[in-house]
Amino acid sequence: MDLDQRCQPIELVLSDVDGVLTDGRLVFDNQGIESKRFHIHDGMGIKLWQKAGYRVGLVTMRSSHIVRARAAELDIRIVRQAADDKLATVEQILAEFDLAPQQACYLGDDLPDLSVIRAVGLGVAVADARDEVRQVADYVTSVPGGAGAVRETIELILKAQRRWNDVVQPYLT
Repeated sequence: MDLDQRCQPIELVLSDVDGVLTDGRLVFDNQGIESKRFHIHDGMGIKLWQKAGYRVGLVTMRSSHIVRARAAELDIRIVRQAADDKLATVEQILAEFDLAPQQACYLGDDLPDLSVIRAVGLGVAVADARDEVRQVADYVTSVPGGAGAVRETIELILKAQRRWNDVVQPYLT
């Protein structure tokens, strides 16, 4: 199946956080307070995906107030933190929304993402993902995690579905 065909049924985009929505670095200040950097292009891509009528979710092994805050800011309602078994977590999400694996895209960067990338309709690795992840992915982004990889993937899917012009049009008038 080619990439365009894999994109057609996608209704749900799920993403890892650290290394995909961020550059993977964890920064702690002297008080032990964590900070993360998110790329604004990813946020806009998520908003465009939602405007197209689709869902987006986050699946991460870590737990962080920052992830909850960013998800709230972007109106992401599917947030699973401390997900030690990402595949089981994604399978639960699919069941909750009555979706088949072929209707989901998952973006990842490291070994815990491998099983999910293999199981969904469109498995995506960010450009700086581990070799093993890039090798099994259906698509590897041109940019690394934290640099707009989610936006790139969403544009790819919406263009393949011939929905891109619909979501861009309001910005052109």
